[in-house]
Formats: sequence, C-alpha cells, structure tokens
Amino acid sequence: MSILSEMGTILSALASRDSFEISGALRSNAAWYLGTIALIVGGYIVSLIYRTVPFVERHLERTIMVYSYLAIAFIIFWGVIDRFIFNNQQPWSTTIPPFLFMIMAWFGASYNIRLRTHLSFSEFRTKMPAGGQIVCLWLDFFLWFGFALILFVTTFRLTANSASNFQIVLGTDNTMQWWFLATAPAAAVLMAGRAMQNIMDDMRKFRSGEPLIEQAVIGGDA
Repeated sequence: MSILSEMGTILSALASRDSFEISGALRSNAAWYLGTIALIVGGYIVSLIYRTVPFVERHLERTIMVYSYLAIAFIIFWGVIDRFIFNNQQPWSTTIPPFLFMIMAWFGASYNIRLRTHLSFSEFRTKMPAGGQIVCLWLDFFLWFGFALILFVTTFRLTANSASNFQIVLGTDNTMQWWFLATAPAAAVLMAGRAMQNIMDDMRKFRSGEPLIEQAVIGGDA
C-alpha cells in the first residue's frame, strides 16, 4: 500500500471518529508524513494566533500550567487530611495527579521554547558571528520541530489506542485515560507553533541587523 493510500486511510478513519479504526490506521508509517503536514499547518496557525492575540500568547500555557499545579497540590493536600484525619482515601487521589503533571510538563515545555530556556547556550553563541548564530537558531528550530513531531505522532497513537481499549483512570468509574492523553498531541502543536514563532522573529532580526541572541530568563515573560 502506498503512502498516499495509507494517508487516505488515516483521514478516513479520523472522519469516522471510530477509535478502533483510528488506532489501526495510525500504525502505518504514513502517520509520520501526515503528522508532519498536520504539525506544519497547526503550528503555523498557532503562531498566527499568538501574533494577533497577545493575551493568548502570554497566558494560555501559563494558565494551564498553574491550574494543573494547583489541582495536583489540592488533591495531595486533601489526600493527606482525608487519610490521617478521617481515615479515608479517595482511590483516584494517586492516579489523577500524574496525568495532571503530564499536562503541566508538556505545556510548560511549549512555553519555555518561547523563552528559550532550553538549548540556549547563549554565552557560547553570543561570541559567534551573525551567520553562525542564525545557523544555530535554525538548528534549534529543526530540533524542536522534530521533537514536537515525535511527541505528536506517538502520543496520538497512544491516545487512540487508549480510547479503543476503553482504558479508565484507575480508581474511577467512568473517567477515561484518553481525555488526559489527548492533551499531549495538543501540546505538541503548541510547541511547533512556538518554534515557528521563534524562527520567524529570528529571521526578522537577522535581516534588520538586530542582535539575535538574548540572555534566557527562566520564568520570564514571552
């Protein structure tokens, strides 16, 4: 079966919204080609949204991170009180926090791509000429886009497989695991958008002669 035919099978399965068909179709290598296209289009749309709506750019990932962290803290805090004061324990109190941590981590990774707190090497790169700096920044883009692609395809497969097997979060009656897992490919799209946003800014600065490398600040503003 050709790649184009396999891509058509995946699109047909997605249109059917049947988790069994989607899970089976995503096993082919065409998922990587279709994932690349989806990530380029999705990432570009995200970068445009960030450019035109600054409020979303500044607060989307940070809001998800903060509320995920607060939810984890509350569940753990109440779990301690519930266990040692009321001699009781909610069965989901140890299974939902890891999913919330996953959400916090992936959306945090997207936000920190924009802050360039990963792979910065700013002390080394500032000593390079502008040509060398832009090459390093393009390398950053390809590394982050490649990482986002791996995350997007693998977690999309995992989400579809979880849905097709009706996997329930342990300790709950009807909370599905794929509800949480689906946030990972969504975060991958945001990561691709942040990488595109960065490289577009870098090319604008390169053409105008502005400084390309700035000191990265952990916890700073985008």
